[in-house]
Amino acid sequence: MRWALVKVCVAVTTMVVVAFAVPLGLVIREMARDRAFSNAEREAAAIAPALSITTDRVQLERVVASAASDAGMAVHIPAGDPESAQDGAGAGAEEQQALDIGRQRAADKDIATTRRLGRASTTEVPGGSTLLQPVALSSGAIAVVEVYVPESEVTNGLGTAWAVLAGVGAALVVGSVAVADRLGVRMVQPAQRLVESAHELGEGKLGARVPEEGPTELRLAAVAFNSMADQVVQLLANERELAADLSHRLRTPLTVLRLNAASLGDGPAAEQTRAAVAQLEREVDTIIRTARDAKPQTAAVGAGVGCDAAEVVRERMDFWSALAEDEGRKVRVAGVDRPVRIPVARADLVAALDALLGNVFRHTAEGTAFAVDVHNGEDAVIVLVSDAGPGIADPEAAMARGRGSGADGSTGLGLDIVRRLAESTGGDVRIGRSVLGGTEVRIWIQLDGREPERRGHRGSVRRRRPARSLPTFNRPRSLP
Repeated sequence: MRWALVKVCVAVTTMVVVAFAVPLGLVIREMARDRAFSNAEREAAAIAPALSITTDRVQLERVVASAASDAGMAVHIPAGDPESAQDGAGAGAEEQQALDIGRQRAADKDIATTRRLGRASTTEVPGGSTLLQPVALSSGAIAVVEVYVPESEVTNGLGTAWAVLAGVGAALVVGSVAVADRLGVRMVQPAQRLVESAHELGEGKLGARVPEEGPTELRLAAVAFNSMADQVVQLLANERELAADLSHRLRTPLTVLRLNAASLGDGPAAEQTRAAVAQLEREVDTIIRTARDAKPQTAAVGAGVGCDAAEVVRERMDFWSALAEDEGRKVRVAGVDRPVRIPVARADLVAALDALLGNVFRHTAEGTAFAVDVHNGEDAVIVLVSDAGPGIADPEAAMARGRGSGADGSTGLGLDIVRRLAESTGGDVRIGRSVLGGTEVRIWIQLDGREPERRGHRGSVRRRRPARSLPTFNRPRSLP
């Protein structure tokens, strides 16, 4: 593109220079010719007063010698002039001859034609041109003054003028090439950066972006490319999130399988089953960690999507209660005696509850009690999942995606699933100490989509305006 612009500019500039330089050169030549003949006319006019007074040879030769710059002037006086008798054959001669002073270069017929027409004319002669200027004598006859204009005088300074004109044209062409090259660089560099960024993005460098510089079209192309790159990154992140979420949902059946395998007792088959379950858990963890490389994005809640939180909690607690009974865990459920509508998809709430309850079974000892409470406020719903385990020493690290402790095999994705569910409604998640003595995970689900004001301690959440009274917990039948 750069060289194409240079070639186009050279062609256009050359055409313009030729279009102006050729006529201008011809004008300069005509001006030089006019200047030479103007000088000749002035020389001829210088002796016109003398011819109007006298035609004496001696006097005219003196005038011609003083007026002409060289021997290029001649005077032709016709025969029959009375005053020219002094130059005739004798003092009393009746017939006078024509008088010619100086060297004649023009042909006799040209001189006669000029005398007859009575106006100046030019004629070509060897080595140049002559100016024939008619002059009226006192006797009424017409004399002709001949001024020789050599070719060197006609072309005097013409070569220099043409050289200057050619130099100016060449300078214009060079200048146009320089300007076109700069413009080409200004256009080519953004295009090259666009190509390089496209190659980098194709090689997997998702951070490749194009500076929005250069002409308008290239800036628009850069904006479109950057938008496309952001969409690609978003799509890849969403795919990784989906893979991680789906893999994490395998934790629930794996937990059940692990617990059932633990109750098989001793024997080669039981050991092989437990080893296979452990291997499967490690593979799932590997999938989760690999899929979690991209930055997580907040899940969007589709318009009109919602579910009954109380129904979902009852259903999931029925499932986990069977496992809790096998391990001797006491379970408490409260706030699910009436419908509680929330703007969250049923599958997302199921995944969040399974993630939290699966963590309880995974990271607390057998026999540890846990509880799930649902608080239905005026503009928010709070879901509390608490246990009587050892608690979480560093809640911030637990909430940070991918910072789960390697000692217990946690990937940190379970809490992140819960966080994304709450933030999709404008709420949040807090971790604190429960009344049972262990961990309490508080999920604030916003009903009106407004950002809550986060205050308080122990992971508590407060609103700007007070919500209506939360329902009183039902006393659990499973706990003393």
